[in-house]
Amino acid sequence: MKPYDFRWTKFYESNSEFPYSGLNLDLTENELIICSTFIDSENYSVLTTQKLITNKNGAKHFGNLINAKDKGYGDLKGYKDDSLTLGLVELENGTELKYFIETGKASMIMIHGVRTLIRLQKMTDENIETPLRNWNRQNERNRK
Repeated sequence: MKPYDFRWTKFYESNSEFPYSGLNLDLTENELIICSTFIDSENYSVLTTQKLITNKNGAKHFGNLINAKDKGYGDLKGYKDDSLTLGLVELENGTELKYFIETGKASMIMIHGVRTLIRLQKMTDENIETPLRNWNRQNERNRK
């Protein structure tokens, strides 16, 4: 729900909107930043089109979400009166990777971002192209 004035969590339409340039995220040429929960330079999570990066108490961990499993979202509703919680994914190699989630309405940004990226990476080209072809056909019919 607008306005999107969450304390720590933001999503980005382009990398130029990402205000934390000194984090050394090691992005590849076509890698885009999707969303982040940024508490401070020692504690943050950043989701890109290729990986999830978490720096917790100065220790940076990251992983590719191909074949990852969603394992939980902590206290995403904030019932324990905490404004932050940790989500968890299991990477393909069995390693667990935690990520920061701002509780309340903001929680859906990181949760849906991670879930969507995991699902998209499981889809084949045909899974992606078939709905696009169907959508284009429907639009052609509507124009006639």
